[in-house]
Amino acid sequence: MKLSSTALLALAISSVTATAYAESQSQAFTPVTVKEKSAQSEATGFVEGQSITGSTRNWYANEQLKRGGKFRYNKDGALDTTDRRINWVQGTILKYNSGFTEGTVGFSTEVAAYNAIALERDRKNLASADGGVPFDRDRPGNNRTLTKEGGDAQGQWSKLGLANVKARVSNTTLTAGRQNFSSPMVDVIGNRALPSSFQGVSLHSEELENLSFDLATFDRNSPRTEESQRKFRAEYADHLVEIDHVYTAGITYQPFASLTTSLWGTQAEDMWNQYYFGASHVLGDSSILSLTTGLNYYKTVDEGKAVLGDIDNDTYSLSFGLTHQAHSLTFSYQEVNGNEYFDYLHETNGIYLANSLLSDFNGPNEKSFQIAYGLNMAEYGVPGLKFNIYQARGWGIDGTHNKGGEYASVQSMDGEHHYEYGIGASYAVQSGPLKATAIRATYTAHRASENQSDGSINEFRLVTTIPFNIL
Repeated sequence: MKLSSTALLALAISSVTATAYAESQSQAFTPVTVKEKSAQSEATGFVEGQSITGSTRNWYANEQLKRGGKFRYNKDGALDTTDRRINWVQGTILKYNSGFTEGTVGFSTEVAAYNAIALERDRKNLASADGGVPFDRDRPGNNRTLTKEGGDAQGQWSKLGLANVKARVSNTTLTAGRQNFSSPMVDVIGNRALPSSFQGVSLHSEELENLSFDLATFDRNSPRTEESQRKFRAEYADHLVEIDHVYTAGITYQPFASLTTSLWGTQAEDMWNQYYFGASHVLGDSSILSLTTGLNYYKTVDEGKAVLGDIDNDTYSLSFGLTHQAHSLTFSYQEVNGNEYFDYLHETNGIYLANSLLSDFNGPNEKSFQIAYGLNMAEYGVPGLKFNIYQARGWGIDGTHNKGGEYASVQSMDGEHHYEYGIGASYAVQSGPLKATAIRATYTAHRASENQSDGSINEFRLVTTIPFNIL
């Protein structure tokens, strides 16, 4: 991995600044030891430990394409276009968790019903866009709500979002069935009215202090806006290419209270092998000045039958965040080294890069820089209220050396560039019957050169999430 001289200089300057003005956190090494307490020894029983919880989310998005871009949809059997798309969906989750049975080996189960109601049912809840931008890479369905074949939003739909059984010994848990899972490559994505989930088997072990292990295999995902399960596929491939199995394993290690590291490897069968290293370090005291440094690095190479074609990609992001009381200022640099997109699995949040925003800033050979400011109003007597603003720019996108395959569309990208800015506000209720209710409003604008893949678009989102407990 090559770190640019600019990024290294920023690291040096930021480190000196933080050291000069902040009270240092303890950097003492924490040894890896066997945990003295067993989670299974505290099991209360299948019924005694059960709970019924849920949440309901009102999700509204209003998009408008700019610079001649058009959404396409079917109207009375003919193709029509519009520059605006509105989606408004109410998503509800009702989840049952049993407790673990007592004994050396404990068993439990988790079941969750998902339901969505389309509050906006216009035919313009469509799937693809036009106007010189490759939005529609032969992919089915709307990525915001479930749509019928003709283009209308389906009025309401339900599915079993989670359904699994768990077996636990000491601090190690085996989960089989449809489940949530979180890693830098296979991660539940929850930026719609309902989240995704995955079908398979996973093992999570926390037998050691400061060191945990994960191992998993999945063969299907449950998409955010579909009723059925699907095979896995790439997010940025030119056409729909599906695979049968995904295998992933990782280690998370915290050698200091201020430093967390993780190392993962994932095989998307016959598609790619992907490796990840991440580190996050906090220095200083935020009441005076603290520095948070984050590094994310991915290495991706084609595997097996190489159904997407040749892949040899190194991508990293490096971020530095300064926090003083209510104020935070973050600088992030990101770079893609490869003649194809940095890609990840569709219906996952498997992109832990600092500049993954409305655009992922992941074009071939792309470099990008982001500056972001955040304000936490708790310091001014309004806990739960936060504001943020950011701007990001990407440049040097060059796919002219791509050898073809399922990323051949990048061959037209020669010196492409784009920028994005956004502003947002969020509030979380702190007490009372609506405690933990979260409201977030964001406005984002993205502008792109002719062949950059995300196009030019404005989007406003308003999302309200209300959790609740029944038992």
